[in-house]
Amino acid sequence: MEITFKLFATLTDYLPTNRVDNAVRLQIKEGSTVQQIIDQFHLPEKLTHLVLVNGVYVDPADRASKVLTPDDVLAIWPPIAGG
Repeated sequence: MEITFKLFATLTDYLPTNRVDNAVRLQIKEGSTVQQIIDQFHLPEKLTHLVLVNGVYVDPADRASKVLTPDDVLAIWPPIAGG
């Protein structure tokens, strides 16, 4: 099945070179979880601050059990400071 995987700010360096801007379409196994995708791309835990699936926040405690479905959009932001 296929999903859209988006990374923002400094995390874009973890995307493959075939990306379009900050997103890539991924072929993943049915039943894959958010945490499995995070692990697949070797994203440091401290940099996976804000994780959304289809615009809905996924708590760190739920990432290992949140199963992705076809055409989901998984978006991840690192901590961002501002002022």
